[in-house]
Amino acid sequence: MNPFKEKPMNLFSSFKNWKQLYPKPYNKNIVDPYTKARIILMNGTEFEANWFSHNFARHTTNNDLRRELALTRSIEKQQQIRLSLLKPANESILEHTISYEQLAVDLTAELAKRETDCYVKKALDFALLEDFDHLYRFSNLLEMEQGIKAERLVGRYTEIMPGRPTIAHHRLNVDNVKIAMNSKKMDKQSVLNTMIITAAEQQTMNYYMNVTNLVKSDLARKLYMEISQVEEEHVTQYESLMDSGATWLEMLLWHEYTECYLYWSCYLTETDPYVKDIWEEHLHMEIAHLHKACELLEKYENKSWQDVIPDGEFPEPISLHENIEYVRNILNNTVQFTGDCEEYININQLPKDANFFLYQNIINPSPEIVPSHNVIDFHIRGYGRDYRFEVAPNPVEQLRDRKSDNTKVGRVPNEAYSSDFFCNSPNIKFKNFSNNDC
Repeated sequence: MNPFKEKPMNLFSSFKNWKQLYPKPYNKNIVDPYTKARIILMNGTEFEANWFSHNFARHTTNNDLRRELALTRSIEKQQQIRLSLLKPANESILEHTISYEQLAVDLTAELAKRETDCYVKKALDFALLEDFDHLYRFSNLLEMEQGIKAERLVGRYTEIMPGRPTIAHHRLNVDNVKIAMNSKKMDKQSVLNTMIITAAEQQTMNYYMNVTNLVKSDLARKLYMEISQVEEEHVTQYESLMDSGATWLEMLLWHEYTECYLYWSCYLTETDPYVKDIWEEHLHMEIAHLHKACELLEKYENKSWQDVIPDGEFPEPISLHENIEYVRNILNNTVQFTGDCEEYININQLPKDANFFLYQNIINPSPEIVPSHNVIDFHIRGYGRDYRFEVAPNPVEQLRDRKSDNTKVGRVPNEAYSSDFFCNSPNIKFKNFSNNDC
């Protein structure tokens, strides 16, 4: 499908009255896990579009342009709140969190498996192991506090076991800033991947930051506090990959194109008829927004959409599904890596005065004060072992003990063996962008 060649609807026909805007929430007991994940994904995508538009409006003095942005943005806002309200009132914050982390795992894996740029794929694979471990930590908290086994919520599509331990995720944020890509020279899928994952991780960060003070126990508040800081690291990493050299109007076009692509993907892969209709309706709205972006690009920069996106045909649709073997492979090969300036490095090779070790000593002076460790430690004390759903033993031998939480893998040199990241194209080798001066 090429959305540029579709006939756009009238923008004003997109607006809904209050009765039309309020949707029928899904039934949390029977909904497909990936329907929930798609809703979270598109909620985050709409937030990204809305927030980008606000920032654009704050960086131009042209009120005619600002009015155009405001008109489209008000429709985007209606779309976002509609999707947000598909979540039922009886679904707890913690239950909803499991869906956030399942989305993070399976979306990241899906994007990584189709990524042609080795550098972008490395970023995806790196953060994948961290979201995978977050799912494990939140799942143990869920069983302790609500007696719910998270494997039911994820439909047994996604394993629940330790990844790179969360205690090892804490890096000085300067080591999360990566190399910005040039969208005019990159494969279209790579541009889409960076925009999709940035929006998804930003949505997760916002959610955790907003609910940290709403969950009821100190243990839960502390866990959200910790993991929300990791999500800040992930957003920093992914947004730094985006094309920072593109103009505001070029990026507006990319945002609208990304929304069209995702709604089209959701429509093609959705199993719930009611939600599927929403995806189709929002797709038509976004096609109109895309054409408005084309109009503005031509008016203010004298550029056509082909100057920004030469081939408007969508790639294959994004499909959310199980990625168990892929995640296991990445875990087995890269658990011992961390961020180092613009690159990723096995901590066995880091100098003792590296940012990573200095920051770890500041924020994690003792595992006993780290919330993500305490959640597992408390679960083991109460249940005799941690909570997991795994189809086979953890591929990292040091992470197999269910009666002790490992706090050394990923943060202590030589604690585990890791080989390296791998490209999807076997004949392509990684470029090293390391900058020792950062």
